[in-house]
Amino acid sequence: MSGRRIHFSDRGVGRRGRRGFTLLEILLALALVGLVLVALNTFVFSMGELWGRNAEVRLFEQHVRAVTRYLENELRTAAFPPAVKAGDAPIAPKEIRPSSGMTEHLLTFELPQGSRLLKWPDRPLPEVVCSLQVRDREGLCLLWHSRLETRFEEDPPRETIVSPLVSGLAYDYYDPEFKNWKSETQLRREGMDTYLTPQRLRLTFTYGKLTRETVITLPSPPEALPNF
Repeated sequence: MSGRRIHFSDRGVGRRGRRGFTLLEILLALALVGLVLVALNTFVFSMGELWGRNAEVRLFEQHVRAVTRYLENELRTAAFPPAVKAGDAPIAPKEIRPSSGMTEHLLTFELPQGSRLLKWPDRPLPEVVCSLQVRDREGLCLLWHSRLETRFEEDPPRETIVSPLVSGLAYDYYDPEFKNWKSETQLRREGMDTYLTPQRLRLTFTYGKLTRETVITLPSPPEALPNF
């Protein structure tokens, strides 16, 4: 008899070890999962709100960097062979007559293969002469035309807006005597008809209350360039 009682007791223990979750345990588990999901959703929505709130700032910064890199690359292309030959000034002030008809001295350079921003009415031409100009309520404008055009000397250059957010263009000149920089809003004149090439360009970008300033160092070709 005692052996049979032990046998029934063991079977009872086995049944209790294999029982499932109680209703109370399931409810507690669901409540914990619900709390985790609510906390996760709150975190995701708060991060999305912060991301959207700073979207304009990030896009503005990206635009500033992209325009600055574009100008740096184009000026570097203009300053080295085959765009420039020994004895030439690759980047220099030139007298330009825009479509407005008002002649102005603008910083000018030449791109042997043009630029990806230029949209030609016909097939693209090489030897493109470009000038930089900033206009109120328009932004940074690239004035350009090819030396191979039949009316290169007569017609004004075409115009392409590089960035509508550029509100200012200044020219930095280094004074070796005083060992300092001076920023000027106009190209520095030496005498009546001579304008000096700056060492740096200073661009000001404005969008609403956001303002950024970038500095581009004008590249200088090596002292001895081979004639290509």
